[in-house]
Amino acid sequence: MPYITVTALSHPGLVRDHNEDSLAVGPWTLCGTMTENPQTLGFPLGNPLVVAVADGIGGQPGGEVASGLVVRRLAALGSLLDSESAVRDALNACNHAVYEAAERDPELTTMGTTVAGVVVLGQELLVFNVGDSRVLDVSGSGSGANGTLRQVSVDDSPPPAPGRRTTSIVTQALGGALRFSAITPHVSTVPLVGGERFLVCSDGLTDPVPEETLAELLAAHDGGRAVFELWKAAIDASGPDNITLALITVVDDD
Repeated sequence: MPYITVTALSHPGLVRDHNEDSLAVGPWTLCGTMTENPQTLGFPLGNPLVVAVADGIGGQPGGEVASGLVVRRLAALGSLLDSESAVRDALNACNHAVYEAAERDPELTTMGTTVAGVVVLGQELLVFNVGDSRVLDVSGSGSGANGTLRQVSVDDSPPPAPGRRTTSIVTQALGGALRFSAITPHVSTVPLVGGERFLVCSDGLTDPVPEETLAELLAAHDGGRAVFELWKAAIDASGPDNITLALITVVDDD
């Protein structure tokens, strides 16, 4: 019977004084804290399984509050997220919830977060994001493959400045403004076959680590070793931001 493994890690990096990232894997959440080592969970393939990474907006108050609120809500709604429209509705509800929480506490004014993730269904994957956290199809980076990645999320960010590979600017997020601002979530459907792998991560991984390095590491490793090596690559690149990632593998053991 096919099943899913999810190996995840969240770490503050080497520069930030605390972790504003949060993570949901099915009903399990990790909010504003860290894991000492990659953690692996297994799930049967069939019922909706949400895997999401939320990255609290730095330089504004309550980033870890916003990211934690969003992943806990997505985890609670996980079994109902069985269509693109259900995912869009959930993300819009999360956006409202972030603004409502900020209105109740003046110290949280302008708090916000990005989010990216997937909902694994029986024969397809719902990919979603708001902001610049990413979902990557790493199925082409298995043993013996050519080590290529395919981004299946859509960055909400302007083109990088000349001579730069990345930008820290986001053009939409959940919350993050003085007054309510509606969002347009990116949601798409990808077919599933056995053996596929997908990586959900915050930009604390993708900003400091070039895509070719990510592909090489994923071609050489899987599971906990792959997640550890990806984290180590971000740390070796000075770990300038919080680092959160989840590697999803569809296992067909027939």
